[in-house]
Order: sequence, then C-alpha cells, then structure tokens
Amino acid sequence: MPTITVGTARIPYRVVGDGPDTLVLVHGTGPGSGMWDGLLDSFTDRYTVLLPDLSGSESAEDDGGPLALVTLAAQVNAVIDDAGRGPADVVGFSLGAVVATAAAALRPDQVRRLVATAGWISSEQDEYLRLSFATWLSLAGDPVAFGRYATLTAFSRDFLNRIGRAAVEANTAYMQPTSGTLRHIALDLALDLGPLLPRVQAPTLVIGCTRDATVPVENTRRLHAALPGSAYAEFDTGHVVLAEETEAYTKTVRDFLGA
Repeated sequence: MPTITVGTARIPYRVVGDGPDTLVLVHGTGPGSGMWDGLLDSFTDRYTVLLPDLSGSESAEDDGGPLALVTLAAQVNAVIDDAGRGPADVVGFSLGAVVATAAAALRPDQVRRLVATAGWISSEQDEYLRLSFATWLSLAGDPVAFGRYATLTAFSRDFLNRIGRAAVEANTAYMQPTSGTLRHIALDLALDLGPLLPRVQAPTLVIGCTRDATVPVENTRRLHAALPGSAYAEFDTGHVVLAEETEAYTKTVRDFLGA
C-alpha cells in the first residue's frame, strides 16, 4: 500500500482496479476507506480507484492534533498527485463529501467531476446538526452508547427493521470512540465549507438523503443551492445511502461521472 507524507501526516492509500479513468473515494467520519469496500466492484470495470485513509482514520499517522478541513483536502489532492492519476473523478460521503468539495476548490486542476453525498456547509446553519454532533462527542466515555447513537442516526427505521436485530447490533460495533473518530466529529462540528464554495469549478452532483438523521437533508439541499449549476439527486433513505440503496446509488454516480 503506498504511503505518502503530507505535512506532519503519513497517509496510506489503496489502489484497486486498473481502469483507464481515475476515481477517488473519500471516506467519512470513522475508521477509514473500508466503508467503500462493498461498492468497489461497481466501479473497477471503468476506473482505477484510489482509496485514501485520511488523518483520523485507523491507518493514518499524524501528530494527533485537531483536524482542519483544508488539511484533509490537501491529503486527497496529494494522493492524486502521488498516484500520477489526475485529474480524477472524486466522490465523497458525509465528512468525505465536504472534504472532496474542499479538494475540488483548492485544486481545480485535480478534480474532473465531483460527487458530494450527504454533505453540509457548516453546523452553525442548523441547530439540530450542531447539537447532534455535540451529543455524539459527549458520548465518548461510553462506547456502547456511542456506537448505538451512531447506528440510530445513520440508518432509516425501515432499513434497521429490514436487516434485523443481529445486524443492527453488529453495526453498533463499527463506530467506536477512538481518538481519531473523535477528532473527525470535532471537525464535523467546527468546519465551514462556505468560503471555499465559490472556487469549485468541477461539474458537481450533490446527493441528499430524505430521512437522514445524521445530516438532515435540508443541509445537503443548501450545499446544492450554494453550488450554482450543480445537479441534485435525493434518495428516500437514512444517512448511509450507500448501504440502503447500493445499486441505485452506484448507478446514479456512474451515470453522472460518465456523462
């Protein structure tokens, strides 16, 4: 696995597939790029996929300090540079959607097309969102409650009932209050994408989730409105549309990137 130094951080990234085009998948809050593994087969026929593990993920190494949006965005751009695969299509989910958008703003030459899924501009625009992130942080001392809260807000009620109790309980173990994940949530709470939005030049698709209890869809709609000319799609799912509507989601992304 290639590993690069970006500032004080050591950032590993995976390279999957050998398609003619390049796709970068940017993970959200939590352990790292493994969140995309179930979708890779949907892209590797067309793309060489780059999967960075950014600061705060389990595989990255850095000084452990507070994270900044521009820092993670610079790591995404550095991976594209290191792989020699730019310009690339970039898809981000949740915090990764915000980071991917910032990467497109900071290096317009690096991002051909952008997909921002379940992203937002700033928690200061929504008291629910601000309180939700703050509540999640406050549960750091109770790993069981932390994981249950993450699961409860990540998925729709219908999806949780569909997968059943064993799968629901297994999901609660995925998101744990590691120091890196807590740094991600602190960034979720503090970031402000607004100043970077006028610098985004890449054709962009914003994807919202109607029943999103992590990032209420009004925030994603606001992101779309702040990117003139961006396309918009919305799924009737909870936050993790990748799991709830995998085939429809990947088709929507592929159709946009291939247009």
